[in-house]
Amino acid sequence: MSTLTERLLACYSGAVHDVLRGRGHENVVLPPQIRPLDPSLKLAGPVWTVSGHIDRTLTRHETLLGWTRLLSKAPSGHVVVCQPHNHEVALMGELSSETLKHKGVLGYVVDGGCRDTEFILDQKFPVYCSFLTPADIVGRWIADRFGEPVNIGTVTICSGDYLLADRDGVVIIPGDIAQEVVQETEQTMQTENKVRTAILSGVDPVDAYERYGKF
Repeated sequence: MSTLTERLLACYSGAVHDVLRGRGHENVVLPPQIRPLDPSLKLAGPVWTVSGHIDRTLTRHETLLGWTRLLSKAPSGHVVVCQPHNHEVALMGELSSETLKHKGVLGYVVDGGCRDTEFILDQKFPVYCSFLTPADIVGRWIADRFGEPVNIGTVTICSGDYLLADRDGVVIIPGDIAQEVVQETEQTMQTENKVRTAILSGVDPVDAYERYGKF
């Protein structure tokens, strides 16, 4: 795990969002229906993107071969972000999450479904998805693009961007400013700690805000 990933993992999504918004980046939060399977598992790291589509003309072999190629391509030390362009089938399951975790992939975010939930929870592999279903991809879905920009909600996500996901949601940091955003977020959190200390010591909230410019 890179130093920047470790530092980002120590942040929280609200603070990162506020820093990005202060820099003029409004469309950085994924839709609220994308939720963690296990809310206790935060997720951070550089993004690798996948896109795909439903194709019911494909055989079982073609779809499974395509899926295993996706798993094979997923790079270690990254978060896979998938735009499957459907809300019909699961785009993550037990064997797939086990494979990605074993490869050193940090986690998986999908604007779509997941299954085998209990097994994935036992594996402690961070998965964020928008719904659960027992239906799988076999004979139904194929990946069509790897590492190219994808859109989820109003957010365009590129490979090399950074992602932070926690109980509050998923925020995307443009890759070219990730280092600066993490540093500014760390400074923001230090200021918030000062405000917290002041409040707990009895300082009036208005006075605390005027003193630190943060609340």
